[in-house]
Amino acid sequence: MPPRTLRPGQTCQVWVGGVDVATPELVLETDAVLLEAPNWTLDGRALVLNGAGGLWTLDPGSPDASPVPVDLPGLPDLNNDHVLAPDGVHVYVSTADTHVYRVPLSGGPGVRVTPEDGRWHFLHGVSPDGARLAYVEIADLTAPHGRLVVLDADGTTHPVDVGPGHLDGPEWSPDGRWIHLNTEAFTGPGHAQLARVPDGGGPLERLLESDRVDWFPHLSPDGEHATYVSFPAGTTGHPADLEVEVRVVATTDWSVPLRSYPLTGGQGTINVNSWSPDSRRFAFVAYPIGP
Repeated sequence: MPPRTLRPGQTCQVWVGGVDVATPELVLETDAVLLEAPNWTLDGRALVLNGAGGLWTLDPGSPDASPVPVDLPGLPDLNNDHVLAPDGVHVYVSTADTHVYRVPLSGGPGVRVTPEDGRWHFLHGVSPDGARLAYVEIADLTAPHGRLVVLDADGTTHPVDVGPGHLDGPEWSPDGRWIHLNTEAFTGPGHAQLARVPDGGGPLERLLESDRVDWFPHLSPDGEHATYVSFPAGTTGHPADLEVEVRVVATTDWSVPLRSYPLTGGQGTINVNSWSPDSRRFAFVAYPIGP
């Protein structure tokens, strides 16, 4: 899984939107590196993204914003599944050697946290107390069928049954009661829908019945709103370079988009939670081609 690169004539755009923002703000456009999956640091001052196999920080408030690499010596190439720890000091990253590592956000060596079980581990969630991780476990990337696994601090793993079909993006709600995800359990292959399962397991609850293909539900820190990326009907997986929409909903009614931003993207746009700590803004990435 080599790091993604920009196509000829393609640029990477980092945007910031919000529930009350009709026109999002462009904070960076570059043809030098393909950046993906923004997180917001807990102090609200910077975005954390991956790109070119590494981790980068970006000041979205600077008129001359430029991504700054984080030095992570000895770490394999990163993919776009990375989540900040609640301590604000560390970040968990998924890498090309199949594992998840805990690394200092300021840079430094990483510590592997996932077991040597011969499977891929794609991280998406850290529990609000920082004690557990939620990741998608996949045995064979050529025929992906993910399994939701919760990892305790002592290394104990707990598979969570969420029914048949592929799943992705498992992420705790801010109150820790639910794990939100997208799943094909309701509809079959090629039609992911948004759902949640109680923390600790239980009946899967569908959040939205949609004709489109919906991925990566992310709740704001106050729990009042959520974002997700909506792909065209019939899309298999979450590929790059499609005409998609980043949508915003109230968590009391997922069926009515409060805001929708159309863009060229998909893979890398909002693979991880990108809400600011004050729940007012969120970041996302587009990859337009040509003028």
